[in-house]
Amino acid sequence: MSTAHQPQSPFRRVVTGHDEQGRAVVSSDDVFQLDSVANGAAFFGLVWTAPDLPVNNNDNTEGRSRDAGLTIKRGSVIRISDASPGSSSGMHRTNSLDYGIVISGQIELELDDGSKTLLNPGDFIIQRGTIHSWRNPSATQWCRIIFILTEAKPYEHNGKLYSPVP
Repeated sequence: MSTAHQPQSPFRRVVTGHDEQGRAVVSSDDVFQLDSVANGAAFFGLVWTAPDLPVNNNDNTEGRSRDAGLTIKRGSVIRISDASPGSSSGMHRTNSLDYGIVISGQIELELDDGSKTLLNPGDFIIQRGTIHSWRNPSATQWCRIIFILTEAKPYEHNGKLYSPVP
């Protein structure tokens, strides 16, 4: 497995806002590279965060500047993830509701019951606090996924709360 990053391309982010007269304007138009994680097997890029739901559109804070773990308490996070050819994550669970959209390449979702689902460009995954792992089955092609994450209550089964699994 090669861990050298072969970027699909940097991503462009256009953010709108308002001028002093209340008219809609483009407040920023930037291109970002992704940051290496997992020893180069994957790359993440934080696109935007919002600290509240409902969102306060009068808050002019740069969304990328907020400290964001996987989620923001009572807020939302959007990030891009690139998975290198042949890479896989360990089994994990987060206390979040994740919306994933495959942009390019393929990714295999494995659940703790052993089931595997192959996702292709244009496919969506709604991840609801389940134990899972990701694997890029390609020997040559990177996979790019956009994830939108919101904080969620822990999964509960038969009265037992299930904690995140790192």
